[in-house]
Amino acid sequence: MIARLPIRVRLAAAFALAMAAVLAGTASYLYVRLDSHLSAAVDRELRLRAQDLGVVVSRGGSSLALDSRTALVERGESYAQVLGTGGRVLDATRPLGRTPLLDAGERRSALERPLYADRARVPGLDEPSRLLATRVSRAGRQAVLVVGTTTGDRSETLASLRDELLIAGPIALLLATGVGYLLAGVSLGHIEAMRTRARAISAATVDERLPVPTARDELRRLAETLNEMLDRLQAALERERSFVADAGHELRTPLAHLRTELELALRQAEEPDELREALHGASQEAERLTQLAEGLLLIARGDRGEVPLRLEDLEADDLLTTIATRFEWRAEALGKTVTVAGEPRVLRGDRIRLEQALGNLVDNALRYGGPSVGLAASTCDGMVELHVRDDGPGFPAGFLEQAFERFSRPDAARSGGGAGLGLSIVRTIAEAHGGSVHARNGASAGADVWLTLPTA
Repeated sequence: MIARLPIRVRLAAAFALAMAAVLAGTASYLYVRLDSHLSAAVDRELRLRAQDLGVVVSRGGSSLALDSRTALVERGESYAQVLGTGGRVLDATRPLGRTPLLDAGERRSALERPLYADRARVPGLDEPSRLLATRVSRAGRQAVLVVGTTTGDRSETLASLRDELLIAGPIALLLATGVGYLLAGVSLGHIEAMRTRARAISAATVDERLPVPTARDELRRLAETLNEMLDRLQAALERERSFVADAGHELRTPLAHLRTELELALRQAEEPDELREALHGASQEAERLTQLAEGLLLIARGDRGEVPLRLEDLEADDLLTTIATRFEWRAEALGKTVTVAGEPRVLRGDRIRLEQALGNLVDNALRYGGPSVGLAASTCDGMVELHVRDDGPGFPAGFLEQAFERFSRPDAARSGGGAGLGLSIVRTIAEAHGGSVHARNGASAGADVWLTLPTA
């Protein structure tokens, strides 16, 4: 039930409960403290009065009934009585008469030490009172002097405070709850503004951002965090849009070539050789389309973390030798060499995917590098590094930072008709293995691209 209430109402209710507890605690503290102060004042007044009357009784002065007209005993509010050790009333103010105020046990206690006691009523006075009994000397004999005062004023003062607290407390609680409700509304107003702006953000307005409150509080940090998330989503959306646009552009060229070759075969190929040549060209374009589609699919799976891997322990030198053997015929056709060096290393990976990644690197090295391509394995910081080096011109200036981006090609002279997915596929495979890929230019010439992979 409470969970269904608006946050503003719940915050105001929580604030009201907290304020109610604070006000109740404060009121109780004030009431108890005032009661304690009033009780202490009554006891102090009784002690002073007992001292003054004790002097009068010890000197054998006039009767207490006569002293009631003085400031020592106020008519109707205070009283005094002198008791013998046997309990007989020796002297008393007029309202009390001859009824003793203490019993035997109280008289014995009063003879030993001053005794305070509360009475619901005393003869002649219907109000509650408090008395003090203390030992005095009367005509050379021990006696007990009892002085008392009514506590009606004290009760009236406490009752007045209680009534004021019962009136002022709820009013203060209502005011505090209203202020809490308004403050909650101000705070939640920023959230409502963010919600309204977030509702208006769509794929067409991805550059919009949530309003950030000026106060450096939790709401400001929430708005900043959500804006950072929107920045990442915008970057991802723009990257996907660019990916789709680039993919469409790359697919359009081989499709156009394929259509041209097929139309040529249908309309103009009259001889078997012409038909065979046209079909061969169409086959090449179809192969290019297949490779491009496979590359796009692999990168898309990599973005979702879904690249399928069959992990096993692999000998790095055996993996590099397999790649060198595969490209040996092409290197000979180009008048180049592919060599393998390095100490034996064991890594954990998927052979087919790693051969695909290394094949892309060797293909680039043979296409853009010099006459020599070198493959090597090494270890660094507990990881296995698989290097592919060439002695060509290296990467163009400023291209290294974007070399592994999709459809990234340095320039027309080095594009060679490729789609610009080779190095991006290498990065996808390396990251799927929990590794990374790096590239740099040599000190004098050539490029060095390597995979960093976990050891077995």
